[in-house]
Amino acid sequence: MMKLEEAIVYVLVKRNGGMTTDQIAAAINRQRLHLRKDGMPVTSKQVYATICRFPEMFTKEAGRIMLLI
Repeated sequence: MMKLEEAIVYVLVKRNGGMTTDQIAAAINRQRLHLRKDGMPVTSKQVYATICRFPEMFTKEAGRIMLLI
């Protein structure tokens, strides 16, 4: 099981382009890349919070999240 930030990187690399937080959360949940401790699906708010914690890895432009690495 991946950490949430690792799952976000994985999804963005596979997509090879920017995605919205909703799209990223849906892809993570569909592929079961990350599981919350309470067993609930990952939310777009969690994705956004994680992206904000790693400004050296992610950028947000025109509503889409992209990798900096």
